Amino acid sequence: MVNSAAEAYKRQQIMTATPEALTLMLYNGCLKFIDEGTAAVAEKKWEQANIALQKAQNIISEFRITLNMEYDISKQLMPLYNYAYDRLVEGNMKSSVEKIQEARDIISELRDAWAQAMKKARQDQGTRNVQGGSYVG
Repeated sequence: MVNSAAEAYKRQQIMTATPEALTLMLYNGCLKFIDEGTAAVAEKKWEQANIALQKAQNIISEFRITLNMEYDISKQLMPLYNYAYDRLVEGNMKSSVEKIQEARDIISELRDAWAQAMKKARQDQGTRNVQGGSYVG
């Protein structure tokens, strides 16, 4: 019962999230799967490691697919996503925690930058609302 309530809550969060919040959720999910994969590799649980790392790879693939290459930032992100993806694949194949950690470091930095950009955008939006004469908190 508790599990189904938690799942319903999580589903509701996803369904009502802004695209920016969904992106942050994907970054966090990717990091969670990388951590699960790293732990499984350390414990020599190869099948678990493979499943978790493939989930992380799938999220990175989704990031790559959805990049709008008309923007310069997308041209800068693509090589980072490609490198992180390649490190995950190689880390998975060679059971290398070091290679997996390289991917984690990149995704973690991108997640932190995204979270910071979201925070700044909210602050800028708040400033615009106040300057416009009506504050929409």
